[in-house]
Amino acid sequence: MIARLKGLIDSQGDDWAVVDCGGVGYLVSCSSRTLGRLQAGTASALFIETHVREDAIQLYGFLETGERDWFRLLTTVQGVGAKVALSILSVAAPEQLLQIIAAQDKTGLTRANGVGPKLALRILTELKDKAGKIALGGFGPASAAIAASAPLPAASGPLEDAVSALVNLGYRRLEAFQAAGEAARDLPEDTDASALIRAALKRLGKDLTR
Repeated sequence: MIARLKGLIDSQGDDWAVVDCGGVGYLVSCSSRTLGRLQAGTASALFIETHVREDAIQLYGFLETGERDWFRLLTTVQGVGAKVALSILSVAAPEQLLQIIAAQDKTGLTRANGVGPKLALRILTELKDKAGKIALGGFGPASAAIAASAPLPAASGPLEDAVSALVNLGYRRLEAFQAAGEAARDLPEDTDASALIRAALKRLGKDLTR
């Protein structure tokens, strides 16, 4: 089982790269985010997820263990194959996926090719409790800021009411969840939805008291 490849990037296409390891070229499927960080003729090391079928051995490559872990997690959902998982990872970085699932933001997932509303809902539902168990250490610089702060609370009760109200005002669900979640984290636990909305609007650049 291949777990890691280190060598020169020989060539690459829309969803693949060839890694030359000692004269042997390995065809590796990657997300567009990973491919954007590779360059032909330069050395690179990829973490590999190996899928073995009766008729083929398929390699999937990731520059970070966090992206590989999310790939594994996404493919546990019925209807999410390797191609769809890479498509999701192409439009959302691992740290963004953590927020999308916490916010239960279907729109954030349906931007990926092959993900419709029903599949997006299934992913959000099945991974809601599993996503938080993934270590943030491998997600890169952006995740360090998330890891350094307390996690945002789940969207339920007054928080869900506040998020829904902000969405009705025209905000995207993810940004509404982030603003209301940060407000909820800083306010007392018994804060009602109206207070959360006001605090969230301040974070979003508006103040209802004006």
